[in-house]
Amino acid sequence: MNKPIVIRGATVVDPAGPVLLKAQITVDEGKILAVKEGSADSVHEDAIIIDADNLTLSPGFVDLHAHLREPGFEDKETIATGTKAGVAGGFTTLCAMPNTNPATDSAAVVEFIVQQAKKAGNSRVYPIGCVTKGRHGIELAELRELFDSGVVAFSDDGTPVWDSHIMQMALLYSREFGVPVTDHCEDLQLNQGWVVHEGWVSSRLGLPGYPSSGEESMVARNIALAELTGGQLHLAHLSTAGSVDLVRLAKARGLRVTAEVTPQHLTMSEEWVLGSETADHTQALTTGAYDSFAKVNPPLRTKKDAAALLDGLKDGTIDAIATDHAPHCQTDKEVTMQDAAVGFSVLETAFASLMGLVHKGYLDLETLIQRLTTGPVSVLGKQFAELASLNPGTPADLVIFDTNEQWIVDPDKFYSKGKNTPLQGKTMTGKVKLAMVDGKIVHNDIESGGFG
Repeated sequence: MNKPIVIRGATVVDPAGPVLLKAQITVDEGKILAVKEGSADSVHEDAIIIDADNLTLSPGFVDLHAHLREPGFEDKETIATGTKAGVAGGFTTLCAMPNTNPATDSAAVVEFIVQQAKKAGNSRVYPIGCVTKGRHGIELAELRELFDSGVVAFSDDGTPVWDSHIMQMALLYSREFGVPVTDHCEDLQLNQGWVVHEGWVSSRLGLPGYPSSGEESMVARNIALAELTGGQLHLAHLSTAGSVDLVRLAKARGLRVTAEVTPQHLTMSEEWVLGSETADHTQALTTGAYDSFAKVNPPLRTKKDAAALLDGLKDGTIDAIATDHAPHCQTDKEVTMQDAAVGFSVLETAFASLMGLVHKGYLDLETLIQRLTTGPVSVLGKQFAELASLNPGTPADLVIFDTNEQWIVDPDKFYSKGKNTPLQGKTMTGKVKLAMVDGKIVHNDIESGGFG
């Protein structure tokens, strides 16, 4: 039998309730037993005591969009390393994207992912199934088989569902199954050969650009199809102000449309490709320019886009923050900008990046926690509501963090195999100290003196 765990002194941020100061949280048999504000109650003599003074506790974070790479790309990441990185970043639930090899287009691959996650014993993992066979965009995958095997959404992420008729059919199935269709919104005809956002930075570097319209045109198409079918549409990693406006209008019309945004598109802009987030038109290029570690899809956009995304997150137009964790080998990134793979390793830096917005006064902590917990759960459906709850009797998926701890990003210390981040060497504020899944401590960065 596992011993009860009592967490004392934490400030509790409950996305469904008030902030509780100096609270005591009791966990037993994998469930939350009680959350009480104020002085500590007496506890069983065998209980494990965690001293969380000056720390904050919330439900564990839920990531709708993580690339765990297994099966097929274990040189980049495995389910074991990806989930370990996840809990180190506070993500107790990860939704695994299907761009694996083989792609997640059969029950056999779904079962493999589920079993590998159980073997790793870190975070929860929910596979996302393909929309089309092999993610080739030509023929619908066996969606009923995938749904019955336990996928929580359908997506061809990495690539858009470019055939409108196939997208229409997938959205019709989403009505039957009650799960979302997540689309990577990119017009492949407009974006041929792109490397970075189309703007002054692409002109300065002489690189092909990805215009904002290359995303917005597909967002508009998908919204029109959602209206036609009544299906459940989820829009992955929005990056432009125009996309936010389109989603806001769709929601105002009562359509079943949800959206996510990544930490990087909230906190970075196209200037990072120049090697300096403060670069402007007048400065000479430095040796940091052409930073392939800042290449991502969709690309880092303008500061105005980032501000619009933040506004959309605050007013609820954007439902969730998702990492789009995209680990790569060094050889995938240490090449020319044209040849470099797209994406960042994000799970272990996401929380600190987002806390930067809180410390600057751009976002309040309560809203941040909501968009990391109840927001993504609302996209998945009511059956997942317990994963974002602190109610007694719900699974003890918890995260404890220090909002003020400073640390320097050192990718060599990542649990993820992916060391690809433009944040290397940056000083961050905000650190996950402990994570718990089903009452089991799966990550612990609290000094031994914090336990009794």
